Amino acid sequence: MASQSTLEERFGKCPYATAQSLISGKWAVLILFYLEDGPIRFNELLRKMPKMTHATLSVQLKALEEYGLVRRIQYEAIPPKVEYSLTDIGKKFHPVISAMEAWGNEYIAQMDGGNDQ
Repeated sequence: MASQSTLEERFGKCPYATAQSLISGKWAVLILFYLEDGPIRFNELLRKMPKMTHATLSVQLKALEEYGLVRRIQYEAIPPKVEYSLTDIGKKFHPVISAMEAWGNEYIAQMDGGNDQ
């Protein structure tokens, strides 16, 4: 029997493992969704997700920035102004989010209707 490779070993080789690793953070998909409409400031993003802490958002944004999905732009201003936006490869995640929305709505409708299909 062939040994199973870990998610880390498959990262960058298997498209499913790579995508799963990139969006594995609890809030990653929602952050990418909120950034679809264009640049947004940290506190504005935090207000859109009231259950998220400042520290958690900071960690998630740093991870998404390291993965190359999110861009952080700091403007020389007083007080400092920082905006986050999607990179070109981050923007290409939009169809995935749209597909997740469609599937999620279908799932919710099925659960609400008690349909077991």
